[in-house]
Amino acid sequence: MFITFEGVEGSGKSTQIALAKDWIETQGREALATRQPGGCALGLELRRILLDARNTHLDPTAELFMYLADRAQHVAQVVRPALEAGKAVLCDRFHDSTVAYQGFGRGLDVESLLGLGRLAAAGLAPDLTVLLDLDPEQGLSRARGRNHAAGASQSEGRFEALDLPFHQRVRQGFLELARREPARFAVVDASGDPVAVFARVRQALAALPWA
Repeated sequence: MFITFEGVEGSGKSTQIALAKDWIETQGREALATRQPGGCALGLELRRILLDARNTHLDPTAELFMYLADRAQHVAQVVRPALEAGKAVLCDRFHDSTVAYQGFGRGLDVESLLGLGRLAAAGLAPDLTVLLDLDPEQGLSRARGRNHAAGASQSEGRFEALDLPFHQRVRQGFLELARREPARFAVVDASGDPVAVFARVRQALAALPWA
């Protein structure tokens, strides 16, 4: 199973992926948790550039192609081999984030992005996408607080520094993608306690055809 987790900044993806991995392993299955960008050596270098708050000069199209390069390498090097080995793969962001952020957020053509996504992922698509839906204002407050506590305001704060209307467009983009593909998406209310949120995520995981 290939399961992706999506959502605005601060929606709790990392926490929910960790809980989901633990739950899958209690079911007797091997699971791999990974992320985009940053799930392979090339991705780590691209992540450093893409999320650095000092890199305010990046052109949206250049930004897009860095994400696509990360995705192509990550799928080839990490995701597909793990799936072929029989593991469940849990990925923190995939191409839906590119469409939501660079398409709905930045204003690049959404239909073109969908085609580029299929190319970069060599046709690989998630079995399930968990969309952790959260009001962007609340998510930004969480994310900025987290970065401040970790001293990461310069290293991984580039998107958190963007204005609220950008993040509102991103959220609407995610919801539009979920509306287009209701069979793939599970839209989960990400507000409240992480354990309560995971109870909702677990329902979506349990509905997959694991046998």
